[in-house]
Amino acid sequence: MSYNYNQNQRPPPPSYDPPPGQVPPGADPQLYYWFQAVDTDKSGNLTAAELQKALINGIPFNIETVRLMMNMFDTDNTGTINFSEFVGLWRYIEDWKKCFQTFDADNSGTVNFQELKTALKTFGYNLSDSFVSLLIKKYDKYAGTKNKTGKGDVTFDNFVQSCVTVKTLTDAFRRYDTDTDGWIMINYEQFLELVVNNR
Repeated sequence: MSYNYNQNQRPPPPSYDPPPGQVPPGADPQLYYWFQAVDTDKSGNLTAAELQKALINGIPFNIETVRLMMNMFDTDNTGTINFSEFVGLWRYIEDWKKCFQTFDADNSGTVNFQELKTALKTFGYNLSDSFVSLLIKKYDKYAGTKNKTGKGDVTFDNFVQSCVTVKTLTDAFRRYDTDTDGWIMINYEQFLELVVNNR
């Protein structure tokens, strides 16, 4: 099943009309109604599971990508996303969709090895073919599952996760690469710290 990325419209609002005045001033009513519909416990905040439901569009986002994005937009560190954080995350995803469409040259709904390599190079990462192959293997939704070897491509949610992972690991590496020569020397605890801070 492939994801249809040509849908530039937002998800439909729920089938109820909220009481007048409930939409915050300046908020996109459709996005607010959608937020309310997936906020099943009516807490005013979305958990990772609720956010995953909000992001379904053809196929669900994998929970790892949802958590990764939650961590990026949970500015008050509550472990949940409030409406203003959700708005920022939604815009971020819309930007990623446009980016994905640009690199999905064959409009298959996935990116293959060459498309991912082109995307990463465009983002400024000059990575070897073997590393790009490793990313494909890691983020191919079907690779490594029982009786499946994968198709050698990456869906939208895993494309976001792979690119954000490369960026966060690169940023962490650069903190140690003070002379910017592409090499670092770190001790065991620094290595553990680098890994733990980026999980």
